[in-house]
Amino acid sequence: MDKTDRIGFAGFFIACLFLAFLVGSYVILARVFPYQYFDDAYKAFHAVVEQRSVSNRYSQTDQWRPARTDKRRVTIYDPKRAYNGYTLYTSAGGSYAALIDMKGQEVHRWSLPYSKVWQKTPEGHDAQSDRLIYWTKAVMYPNGDLVATYISAADTPWGYGLVKLDTDSNVIWKYHGATHHDIDITPDGRVLAISNAFSSQVLPEFPNLAKPHLEDFLVVLNGKTGKPIKKISLLNAYYNSRYRPLLETAPSQYLEDPLHTNNVQYIGAKLAESFAPAHGQAEQALMSFRTPSTVGLIDIKSGQITWMARGPWLAQHSPRVLANGHFNVFDNYGHFRQGNASRLLEIDPKTLGIVWRYHGTPQHPLQSRIRSEIQQLPNGNRLVTESDGGRLFELTPDGTIVWQFINPVRGGDHDQYIPVICSGHRIKPDRLTSAFRSELEKQ
Repeated sequence: MDKTDRIGFAGFFIACLFLAFLVGSYVILARVFPYQYFDDAYKAFHAVVEQRSVSNRYSQTDQWRPARTDKRRVTIYDPKRAYNGYTLYTSAGGSYAALIDMKGQEVHRWSLPYSKVWQKTPEGHDAQSDRLIYWTKAVMYPNGDLVATYISAADTPWGYGLVKLDTDSNVIWKYHGATHHDIDITPDGRVLAISNAFSSQVLPEFPNLAKPHLEDFLVVLNGKTGKPIKKISLLNAYYNSRYRPLLETAPSQYLEDPLHTNNVQYIGAKLAESFAPAHGQAEQALMSFRTPSTVGLIDIKSGQITWMARGPWLAQHSPRVLANGHFNVFDNYGHFRQGNASRLLEIDPKTLGIVWRYHGTPQHPLQSRIRSEIQQLPNGNRLVTESDGGRLFELTPDGTIVWQFINPVRGGDHDQYIPVICSGHRIKPDRLTSAFRSELEKQ
């Protein structure tokens, strides 16, 4: 090949590269074939790299936060004003749930590493290591049996499965679906859970929806066997309802997770009568959709959305209907105060007006970007799970903290990190069976 040929070949090669650049740019900008294949491949590759590159779970996951205090366990306790009982909580420190007394002493623990149950995720790929998997929610039965849901950091879908255990942490049944966030149990024993999965479905009136995206489901399980009874696509229910326009307002950076459902509460006959949006119709579930900042009801039988509301909250968790017909909600982002950005709200569903609120104090700030819960207690107090703070606290209606528990677990080179507390629930001892109560009293 002489000099002229070499120059010609080089020019041809450069021209081919430039043409490939132009074609590639057009494919990317216009999103025409084969853009979707390249985009899916890139996302899959990026996800795998991200999932397998966690070298420091304290700083690279949402499991741990910088500890705000060196104090541990119970730091405030007013026995006369608190609703005394046991408190069940789950923590990102591991796949366990702990039951503590009012002084913060652990009286029982359920624990089962994910690797003892499954080796693969519900999607079929290798599961993350046990150090990145934990229980996000646990619900205890009166006899000490427990239902708990696994999730993982640094993986998508993050839901990993659901188990029912006896008091000795032996498996009664297991459900290998991508369950996450929340669980509720109906009076007749069914288990309501939230799961998700990758989907590439196209919704014509929602053109900006990412492909693929996470599709959330309401899953109904048989409480005795763990077998699925029903599975409802929440995205399709939302899309096919009159509330579809609310989907279009979702922030563009969250269109790969368009709902991020994080709450389920069963609405039976009693609550359906008091909660006006239910119109007296039982067999519904109250759901929380974080991405569009909405709260809604879904009819479990028909799978249809019957009511939806967007109110004075932002990226909320834990809406719970109260006996008075109002509902509580943990408003994660709606307070807009530096270092104190969260608040607790009681909402009248008829007006969406705030009838009670609490937003922390300089001494006890309230700020959690993720998770968090509120449980209304029979004496009028509220048990609050502030996940980012790694704490549980009981609050009176006038805003006084009468009990506070801070996660005793620490991590890092100087114990500077605290695992988030994912859920907390107060249980009156007389709600337990005599056999299990006797076992706890021996501790």
